[in-house]
Amino acid sequence: MVENVTPQAAWKALTEEKNAVLCDVRTEPEWAFVGVPDLGQASKEPVMIPWQTYPAMQVNGSFVDALRQAGVQPEQRVFFICRSGGRSMAAARAAEAAGYAHAFNIAGGFEGPVDAEGHRGGEAGWKADGLPWRQS
Repeated sequence: MVENVTPQAAWKALTEEKNAVLCDVRTEPEWAFVGVPDLGQASKEPVMIPWQTYPAMQVNGSFVDALRQAGVQPEQRVFFICRSGGRSMAAARAAEAAGYAHAFNIAGGFEGPVDAEGHRGGEAGWKADGLPWRQS
């Protein structure tokens, strides 16, 4: 069963564990326009594999194959992140079903839920927790 972890717990694992991996499953436009987690302090880069393909937003049927091709091994701890936690949970479950025994979902995702004013990024998630990120 895939466990939800806080962005802070994921960050701690990513910075302290050499083999821990962050997999960002959002779409290319999200990476380009919203930003991406910055793992420079951990001397790592996130693995970027969309769970759904833009613009049709169909599930990426080769997601697990792409994870393997990226060099992510089944014994590694893999933390999945999306916008708010839904797609990343689906991706983590697919990885777990494919033999990745240490798949985790980052609760709240990169931007978290929409606030009272209709904006993301301030209520919960990677950005709201003040974790490093960058925009291209």
